[in-house]
Amino acid sequence: MDRSLLNTHAKLVARDIHCLTQSPTEPNSFSLVGGSAFVSHVETVGTIVSRDLTPKFLKFDVDDGTGCVTCILWLNQLSSSYFSRWDPATILLLTRAARKQAAKIRIGAVARVRGRVGSYRGVMQITATVVVVERDPNAEILHWLECLRLRPSYRIQS
Repeated sequence: MDRSLLNTHAKLVARDIHCLTQSPTEPNSFSLVGGSAFVSHVETVGTIVSRDLTPKFLKFDVDDGTGCVTCILWLNQLSSSYFSRWDPATILLLTRAARKQAAKIRIGAVARVRGRVGSYRGVMQITATVVVVERDPNAEILHWLECLRLRPSYRIQS
């Protein structure tokens, strides 16, 4: 299997994200259906259709017309044991960035989401590292066109 996409953000639509299958040989990676490439990070663009804010995370759904993808933006960097060995200044920067991004996520906004793809309770989701609310009304269709252009390099079958 091709590992060239493993640490890059593969541009995918929701339908293709939901078709990813867990790799039996590569930890924390997924293979594209009918393809020969591993994916661990993805990028998608769509309209935010739900938003659920808790003290630990923001859960939101992005709909790009091919389906909805659940996204999680973690907000608990200051209290999480995962970050306990990190530099405090870095943790503070991550916390501020995550809270700033969460404040901009509103239902009806078009957003570009980048992050690690994973499966939670059998459903694919994105653990977001970057969420950008798009100002360009053509952002979603441009993302679709990029996905179509890149599809042969990912070796996805329609």
